Amino acid sequence: MGHVQDRWYRPEVDPTTKKVRKVKTTIHGKGQRYKVRYIDPDGVERSRTFPDRCKKEADDFLVEVESAKREGKYVSVNAGKISFKAHAENWLKGQSTDRATRGALRSRLDARIYPFFEKRPLNSITPAIVRNWLGELDDRGYSANYRTVLFTIVSSVLDSAVEERLITHNPCKAQTIKRPTSSASNIVIWPRTRLAAIEQHISDRFRLAVIIGAGCGLRQGEILGLSTEDIDRDSMVIHVRRQIRMVERHLVFALPKGGKARVVPLSHAVLHRITTHLEDFPPSPTTLPWDNPDGEPVTTNLLMTGDDGRLYSGDLFNKVVWHGAFRSAGLVYRKRADGMHALRHFFASTLLSQGVSVKELAAYLGHSDPGFTLRCYTHLVPSSHDRARRAVDLIIEAQT
Repeated sequence: MGHVQDRWYRPEVDPTTKKVRKVKTTIHGKGQRYKVRYIDPDGVERSRTFPDRCKKEADDFLVEVESAKREGKYVSVNAGKISFKAHAENWLKGQSTDRATRGALRSRLDARIYPFFEKRPLNSITPAIVRNWLGELDDRGYSANYRTVLFTIVSSVLDSAVEERLITHNPCKAQTIKRPTSSASNIVIWPRTRLAAIEQHISDRFRLAVIIGAGCGLRQGEILGLSTEDIDRDSMVIHVRRQIRMVERHLVFALPKGGKARVVPLSHAVLHRITTHLEDFPPSPTTLPWDNPDGEPVTTNLLMTGDDGRLYSGDLFNKVVWHGAFRSAGLVYRKRADGMHALRHFFASTLLSQGVSVKELAAYLGHSDPGFTLRCYTHLVPSSHDRARRAVDLIIEAQT
């Protein structure tokens, strides 16, 4: 059991009266007065000092320590002295086996989090400090979605510090912290005229990308990674087996998002456009490592390559090819509404308007949860009010 020591007075037994009295020590009036001494769960003696007139705080601290020891919640006063960056680097190692994902986390830590938190000891980070950081993000004009992503990273790092008993609580979860929230925005569906304009003005070599996106719902990386071997003319389907993505500044092949291949229906019109494209731009074998820059080389015949088999990352494709189509068409590029993902939205809208079920659409889009698909496109699902009215009329009229 620990105890509180008064460093300014020592007990002394009066030789005459045999009573215990307090006698001033040589350090009376100097430095901290009270020292809390206790044994931690590892059997090591620990202490913490308090100034004069803070005896109650010292007693309360000792009660808190002993209670935490009994409940298995004890945190060493020295454990939280580790810097935020040192702990975050260890946290990062356990986040994902995917190097691209870790790379994205690394970029956000380096650019937006470490400049503020890097050298701060974990146990020095208070709700006030977190609020100051959030205020800086807001002052710089970062979007609500981006601020939410950054806040989630910081909170996750501090959660792991709590789990490892480096700190007692996560300051991001204080009641005085207003957690950023992502702003939900309705998906904008392109009119056919906009789709036609982009198809007409995009470079000839990549016109098929518009058709594959709008007619099959593939993501950008999946379109760039589509090969002749993925086109199943007998079954009239496309096998979505890979994507092209950037990992550590190197292009690689990888499984589609979510780590699962899928099958998408292939219409006769889309197949005809693929056939024409292959006649005009015969593919050549392309070799890239699988999954990581040091992964096993994989060779396939890609449909989407530039002159002399040039490969494009998603970012380069956007800047050179995609944005170029908008400039050529004389259209203003809208950041949130006009990315290549708009082609997937057009595909989803087309299928829902023709009565394709949300479950089927989710499978075609590569969504593991049909509920997510429904949340994204619920405003596009055709109203069933008329069907409901007719159903009720049949019942009521049958009774009259």
